[in-house]
Amino acid sequence: MSFLPLRPVPVADGAKSLYDEWLAWLKESLDDPACDRNELCRSILTDIYYPDLSASDVAGLSNTSQVALAQLDPRNVTLEPEYYEEIDLARYEPRKPLLWLWEMFDRSALGENVELGIRFRRVLAGHVFGSCGRNFKAFTHVRVSFGYNLEVGDGVVIHRHVLLDDRGGIEIGNGSSVSDFANVYSHSHNIVDGRIVYLPRTVIGSGVRITYHATVLAGTHVADDSMVGAGSLLTRSTEPHWVYVGVPARKIKEKSAEERATKAPPSVDPFAED
Repeated sequence: MSFLPLRPVPVADGAKSLYDEWLAWLKESLDDPACDRNELCRSILTDIYYPDLSASDVAGLSNTSQVALAQLDPRNVTLEPEYYEEIDLARYEPRKPLLWLWEMFDRSALGENVELGIRFRRVLAGHVFGSCGRNFKAFTHVRVSFGYNLEVGDGVVIHRHVLLDDRGGIEIGNGSSVSDFANVYSHSHNIVDGRIVYLPRTVIGSGVRITYHATVLAGTHVADDSMVGAGSLLTRSTEPHWVYVGVPARKIKEKSAEERATKAPPSVDPFAED
């Protein structure tokens, strides 16, 4: 069995300084209370997708081109959470431009750049989530509903194509990870009338692993250091240190106390904040 911590990957000096400068500008812009986030989003996305048209008179373009350009302004789009009756608009409206920027960044040529993408999403997460700890890492195509109902601890990792449905609230503890294509929910519907919506808070404790393609249903509490196996459907709360697998997920194995006691200390994180 091999011990394989992440290794640092150097980026060309010119690219690193370019990324540092751009991300510092983005952070400074978002930290400014006077920042127009809708305009910031529109400007960045226009530069990414249609740089030749960033200063164009759109009236001379075809209707299709005008419609395409309009999508880069979050004021011209609606997102699914806006249709939910319980939305808190005062909290959602300043986050919507950043959610749209996050999603459209990921769909662009920039989204697959791990070095740039993790740092970019980390900047946005501090303004989108209800709270976000240090060294947060999100890979490409992570989807969030409201954002303001999501609380994330230190050292949390969210991998590719994960859905974090925070309608009722999601809490993710320190050092937890959610693997590729997993879904975490915090709402459900009445089986007779889908308009009756239940919004229980979902809690993922510290040191938890939600693995590939797993689904965590609303209202469950995934206890510290427990694990939800690949493709499993978690319908009830877990016990600490246990592994749960299956549909529905059931506990099958407890992590060895001896192995837990002799686990290697944390490795150097190549994406750690300065």
